[in-house]
Parts: sequence; structure tokens; C-alpha cells
Amino acid sequence: MLKQQILFLVIWLSFAIILEAQVVKRQFDTEGMAWIAGGIFAMGSTDGEPDSKPVHKVVLDGFWMDKHEVTNEDYGKFVVATGYVTIAERKPDPKDFPGVPPEALKAGSVVFVPPEQDIPPEKLRGHNAFIQWWRYLQGASWRHPEGPGSTLRNRLKHPVVHIAWDDAQAYAKWAGKRLPTEAEWEYAARGGLNGMEYVWGDKLTLKGKLMANIWQGQFPTKNTEKDGFRTTAPVGSFPPNGYGLHDVSGNVWEWCSDWYTPDYYKISPDKNPQGPKTSHDPNEPGVWKRVQRGGSFLCSDLYCSAFRPGYRMKTSPDTGLSHAGFRCAASGFAPKKP
Repeated sequence: MLKQQILFLVIWLSFAIILEAQVVKRQFDTEGMAWIAGGIFAMGSTDGEPDSKPVHKVVLDGFWMDKHEVTNEDYGKFVVATGYVTIAERKPDPKDFPGVPPEALKAGSVVFVPPEQDIPPEKLRGHNAFIQWWRYLQGASWRHPEGPGSTLRNRLKHPVVHIAWDDAQAYAKWAGKRLPTEAEWEYAARGGLNGMEYVWGDKLTLKGKLMANIWQGQFPTKNTEKDGFRTTAPVGSFPPNGYGLHDVSGNVWEWCSDWYTPDYYKISPDKNPQGPKTSHDPNEPGVWKRVQRGGSFLCSDLYCSAFRPGYRMKTSPDTGLSHAGFRCAASGFAPKKP
């Protein structure tokens, strides 16, 4: 009798393990994703801001990564299925804005608005210089990228924007995925070109062609649109990197799962780093922030060089921007070899 019970228990445990593996495989759809085999790479940048240093060794397990950023079409399906309302579409809570009359609190988001007059290059990086080209617009959201009057017409294949970190998390959970860690994001973005300045090599152009949707011209007033785009570009408009991922440079900033601290690289573990447990930005003490990567269509060497794979950005997780979106990752098994 005891032998029969033990045999039954062994069979039941084996079945449970197989069932669990099947459930993991079915948690997300790998269509539109690329398998990123685990490996070792040098994370960070020797030429970037102090928070991207020191360059350090990181070892990662394999994972899945979306081949392109989540589009307006993708996000729309999520909203229809769940009824989700993004932070930009919600009326701000008066408790979060003491002293502001409740009637003055309107739903909206932060939109890039070019100033009327040129700004000397030496003043672009000045303290709070960015307030000259960013505006909080009532009614701006993922449905209205430039504010009231703008729509998603001819933009369904563009990356969704005005997505706060919580909005991205909600979508990822619905899709059975997650946001990538900062280390996963950089490793995948490099596409196997470890140590290169750009995700395609060491020169800004490749055979004379622009390889990413970034700003051309005098920032922030004159964009020559040499790459063909004034704002976001449809996903996949530029060649993929070595791992088959599109737009990991430029187009829109992408959320990572990590909290931000400027000195995390000094203490980061080598194996599968998950980011710090808390957040600190010396420029805004007390405001917790999450990491963003990849740069955007507003990046220019005159102002923002962060379309390089080793550079970092940080933003409050409750903030959406007209140049920020996301893509998802997922843990799982490597695809079977044919």
C-alpha cells in the first residue's frame, strides 16, 4: 500500500511539473518577440553621464523581448478588453496638489512644444532649460498625442506615448509579460555589438543612411526631418539590430522595471541585476523615479545624446510624455530548434 502511495505521489508531482511548464509557456504569446540568449556583456558607458559609470560586467539569463515598441493599435486592444484608463486621462487628485484649486486640476500630459525663438546651444543644458519646450496640456493623452484636436489617424502602427510606468505595467500584466530590467534592455539593445557607441556600430550613419528616428537640425526649433519623421515613426521603420529588435535607438523612450539611483552601477550585482530597492535623484530629492532607456525622436547631440545604448534617463512613474513609450519582455524557455 505504501509503495502504491509513493508511486502515485511521484506520478502526480511529475504531472504537476509538466503542467506548470506548460502554463509558463502559455502565459504569453511569443509572436512578435525575439528570444535573447543569455550571456555576458559590459554594461554602461565610458563617455556618458556619471550615472552610466562605471562600465561593469553583467551576466544575464535568456529572456524574450518585443521586437518593437507597443503600438497605439496594441494598446487600444488592451483598453477595449479591460476598460483601463491611463493616468493622463484621469483627473489629478487634489490631495497630490495641495494649495491648487480643485477646479484647476484637469486631466492631461506633458507635450513637446517647440519655442518660437532659437536657443543658443550652450544654454540647452542649463538648469531647467527644458521648461522652454515642454508644456502640460489639458486633454493630451495616448489618444491625443499633441493635445486636443490631435488623433491617432494614420498612427496605429506608431509607438503609444503618454504612457506612465503604471500604465505600461498594467498592459504588460494583461499581456502575460513584464517590463524589462535595465540590464536586459541594454543587453538586448546592443544586439551583440558589445562596446559599440551605437546599436549599429561606431558611426552615426551606416553607409550614409540614418539608422534611427532622432532630431536633425537645430534643437529645439528646427527639425529638418532628414530621417522622414517629425515626431514618432511607425515601428519597424528602421533596420533591426543584431537580435532582430527595432527602434531601440530613438523614436520613444522606453520604461524599464528598475528604480533609479545615480550610483547603482557601483554596487550592482553581476548576475541578473534587478535594480535598487529605493530611488534617489539628486536633482529632485524625494521624487522617486524609474529608469527609461533608448532615447527618442527629440534626441540630438546638441542636447540629448541618450540614443546610445549605454545612456540612462529617469522619470517619475506617474508621468507620461509625448516622447515616451515602452516594450515588453518575458521570462520563459528558449524556442525549440527546428
